[in-house]
Amino acid sequence: MYLRFARRRKDGKEHRYWSIVESRRCTGGRVVQRPVLYLGEINDGQREAWCRQIEAFDEASGRHRQLALFSAERAVPDHAKGLGVQVRLDAMELHRPRQWGACWLACHLYKQLELDRFFAPLLPDSREGTNWQHILQTLVCYRLIDPGSEWRLHRQWFEQSAMADLLGDDALVAKNALYRCLDKLLPHKAALFSHLRTRWQDLFAAKFDVLLYDLTSTYFESPPPDDETDKRRHGYSRDKRSDCVQVVIALIVTPEGFPLGYEVLAGNTADCTTLRDMLRKIEAQYGKANRVWVMDRGIPTEEVLAEMRAADPPVSYLVGTPKGRLSKLEKHLVTLPWQAVREGVDVKLLPQDQELYVLAQSHARIDKERAMRRRKLKWLWARLKEIAAMDLDREELLMRLGAARAKARMAWRLVDLALAPEGATFSFTLDRAKLRQLRRREGRYLLRTNLTGKDPAELWRFYIQLVEIEAAFKTMKDDLQLRPIHHQLEHRIEAHIFIAFLAYCLHVTLRARLKPLAPGLTPRAVLDKFAAIQMLDVRFPTTDGRTLILSRYTELTADQKLLARQLKLDLPPQPPPRITASEKIACLPAHAV
Repeated sequence: MYLRFARRRKDGKEHRYWSIVESRRCTGGRVVQRPVLYLGEINDGQREAWCRQIEAFDEASGRHRQLALFSAERAVPDHAKGLGVQVRLDAMELHRPRQWGACWLACHLYKQLELDRFFAPLLPDSREGTNWQHILQTLVCYRLIDPGSEWRLHRQWFEQSAMADLLGDDALVAKNALYRCLDKLLPHKAALFSHLRTRWQDLFAAKFDVLLYDLTSTYFESPPPDDETDKRRHGYSRDKRSDCVQVVIALIVTPEGFPLGYEVLAGNTADCTTLRDMLRKIEAQYGKANRVWVMDRGIPTEEVLAEMRAADPPVSYLVGTPKGRLSKLEKHLVTLPWQAVREGVDVKLLPQDQELYVLAQSHARIDKERAMRRRKLKWLWARLKEIAAMDLDREELLMRLGAARAKARMAWRLVDLALAPEGATFSFTLDRAKLRQLRRREGRYLLRTNLTGKDPAELWRFYIQLVEIEAAFKTMKDDLQLRPIHHQLEHRIEAHIFIAFLAYCLHVTLRARLKPLAPGLTPRAVLDKFAAIQMLDVRFPTTDGRTLILSRYTELTADQKLLARQLKLDLPPQPPPRITASEKIACLPAHAV
């Protein structure tokens, strides 16, 4: 194996994207390169670390310890009398292939966050012997590895995974126990947030002086509830499913993506009504501190911002502003000079009433937004010409114009279209005044803050980190399949989101461990690599009518060993052998075979 890079020029600068590649010889003598891992852009230190690991791995030729079995044709030596087992090697069978690697990695992350210790006193075993901690751990790992419904976990996934082997408990598949476990989680949500905050600090020295706050929605494949107090309501859908009821999720994360807390709100909750309660909850749980709240426009109101400025001590904020605010301040901003704060980013500063307005422009963003606008406008212009040349009646004309408008809504605003009072004819022209105004605002953002003494470059860096919370929502919705929700009881709906939140905590923990190694290496790619590690039961019939069972996970491939070495993961020893005796499994010590 070796490192290989691909060149790409972007904005006049050359970028190198690295991958680990393995050479393989095919039939006919042809050699092909198989990509093993994509690393993305890595610095020199990271590249040297990967090279060292690859070289150490390739040169290693260590032999794996094999268990010594006594063949049925050979007598048991004297030193093994009483412990030795004569097996029929020719009758060996392989049973129950199941996924082990990703399950083990998820359990490792679960223990790294000490979630097992946290829930131990909160979820004691039931009188019937149900281990609620193991059920919760299974639900969280399932949500991280291969998310689906509890019914699928009960009927299919658990049997195809090695969770029973890893937890030492094979009685976890009862469907009703999975649902009853959800009923026990919500009272511990606030305590969990405090525990996770401590773990983020201990593991990654995380800081919580800058908090990103945003909201999203998730929908249900169910009819609207009859109970008026139920949180499932119709509202503005970020998923473009206005036909479904939904709930709103308010999430707080750090710029590194570590979640500090979340709340589940009614589906018709307006964004601007949520900030005051979230501020109170964070202060009540973690106390007052010098925090900076970063939010998008539409979340804070003038009244809440005034309260934040008047608080003791003042609560710092950095928010985007609606486009109407830029129109009001444009005459003041046009006379101010641009200041370069970093390569490709310029700002204008306008102090006003204990606040600072920052007009920021990104040259890369300007180019991107203009290219998007030109492409849409070009398509719309060509489509209008096509429609104008068609022989249509008035109803068909209106339908085609409506379809064109829906596909290029932003470009439609730049076109003045005049439809004849009668008949099926129309004319269209370009609104050049709107186009000039749009060009002036492309790639520019007006920010508002009470951090009047902060460096403008740092303010810009704070604001663009809002993409981190958008990435968190995308991970929860797509990778962890938070949506759609099929539960019918409100407390189980919130418990479903609770499980998805815990799975996201494992996800962000793995991502934080991968970040120093290679930015292009994603948690999903690592989980998929480890998911290929299987566990099987190797069965040997003995001469006395019993069966020796060796549960073994498969030998790691080159890329899996490399990942484990880089992540400093020590895989556990193989499970001890078992032997059937009078219709039950008896465990043997590892040295007994």
